[in-house]
Amino acid sequence: MSLLIAGSIATDHLMSFGGRFADSLVVDQLDKLSVSFLVDDLEVRRGGCAANICFGLGSLGLNPVLVGAVGEDFADYRAWLERHNVDCDSVHVSETRHTARFVCTSDTSMAQIASFYPGAMSESREIELKPIADRVGAPDYVLIGPDDPEGMLRHTDECRQRGYRFVADPSQQLAFGDGDLIRQLVDGAHILFSNEYEASLITQKTGWSEQEVLDRVGTWVVTLGAAGVKILGNGAETITVPALSEVVAIEPTGVGDAFRAGFLAALAWGLDHRLAAELGCLLAAHVVEKVGTQEYTLSRDKFLVRCEEAYGAETAAAIAPHLHTLH
Repeated sequence: MSLLIAGSIATDHLMSFGGRFADSLVVDQLDKLSVSFLVDDLEVRRGGCAANICFGLGSLGLNPVLVGAVGEDFADYRAWLERHNVDCDSVHVSETRHTARFVCTSDTSMAQIASFYPGAMSESREIELKPIADRVGAPDYVLIGPDDPEGMLRHTDECRQRGYRFVADPSQQLAFGDGDLIRQLVDGAHILFSNEYEASLITQKTGWSEQEVLDRVGTWVVTLGAAGVKILGNGAETITVPALSEVVAIEPTGVGDAFRAGFLAALAWGLDHRLAAELGCLLAAHVVEKVGTQEYTLSRDKFLVRCEEAYGAETAAAIAPHLHTLH
């Protein structure tokens, strides 16, 4: 299966605050907000939604194609991804801008305050999908994740025009995008990913009801944090999958990207949506237990044991044949 993963490629600067942001915020004074938090540590890690998803897919033995724009400072990151089975030959390299930066502080309740510098990501609008498809074969799925908005629109429109099945994952761009942008990014998607808060933003900003969204997409996958995930289908029964219970949460950045990687990997293996959600939750647990989005490693035996403990022997048996690349 050919998977094109389009979206951000960035370096993450991750910090931890030993208190709760909520204790420092005065609700009726937010228009005068000026706060500073003394953080306990700083970790610099590889990141970006598209790169994180590709790393997860590669770790599971697939060969995803990364589609995005970077700066000339990408060389070491490229080598890392290629060692983890990621095809980076279609990554656009800017001659003038640095690779994007994500700066994020998390508090003890796992709330986050973050900023994102797009840098070279702004040039993703220059990337055409057809030459990539000519090189690797027609894509089974094109995931369009948070990226330069014009780039996202271009890739979404091209998928519609060329008949590529696409996965809409607007994510962080929902916060600032208007209803017109969001409608264009969502309409016609084979799968729509969002978390619970983003789901509310989608209906609020588009003016569509939940059913009207479902009328326009095949499947809506809504992650619920520690509560797991629900999968909505037009006219289909809602599927609910719990998250793993035995998880020591350390840092939440990249958890959603890992879930998406697991979900898409399962689809690539021909598994159903419930199994896809279970695999996604299993991979997500590996990320939240580490600082950094690509710091986990997978052991086949341990992975399957944890899978069976969380979701039962049938789920473990269903995914076991596909983990032949894990040691």
